[in-house]
Amino acid sequence: MKPSINILAGIALALTTTAAVAGAGHNAGHGGGHAAMMGTPGLLANADRVIEVSMTEMKFEPSNIEVMEGETITFVVRNDGEFVHEFNLGTESMWQGHMDEMTTMMETGMMTADTVNHHKMMKAGMMHDDANSVLLEPGQTAKVTWTFGKETEIGFACNVPGHREAGMVGEIGFMTH
Repeated sequence: MKPSINILAGIALALTTTAAVAGAGHNAGHGGGHAAMMGTPGLLANADRVIEVSMTEMKFEPSNIEVMEGETITFVVRNDGEFVHEFNLGTESMWQGHMDEMTTMMETGMMTADTVNHHKMMKAGMMHDDANSVLLEPGQTAKVTWTFGKETEIGFACNVPGHREAGMVGEIGFMTH
């Protein structure tokens, strides 16, 4: 039996961030050394700015976002599409590592094309409550507040099976001061 990605990531985060954010979830810590460089969960009250992100079928708007090292951004993420979508800050390797969990969620009915069954997810111990990610049904809105680390490879993607592969990926670029 494979260990839960949530547990592995929690351990990785505990090693790279303070105890206050150690339980941030599977994606924030997945991917080896990228976690510390990527940044840490931020506090809404400390946000330097707010960026609204709309998710529709296989695209994000905006699809390119510029940030600065150390900047705290609150992303207000809206699912304006007809299907479940995810906003997940991370790297290609992190998203690859998350693929099995998302596929399992789909195959076991924890998630369908347009709904998320939180009760089934909770019973299976697979809550999608990561600090760097939100999974939204059509019409839902949520916030992700993140403090960016040093300039590194980072972006955002929808990891619902087939969505990232269809091009539902956004880029994050780093601005100089």
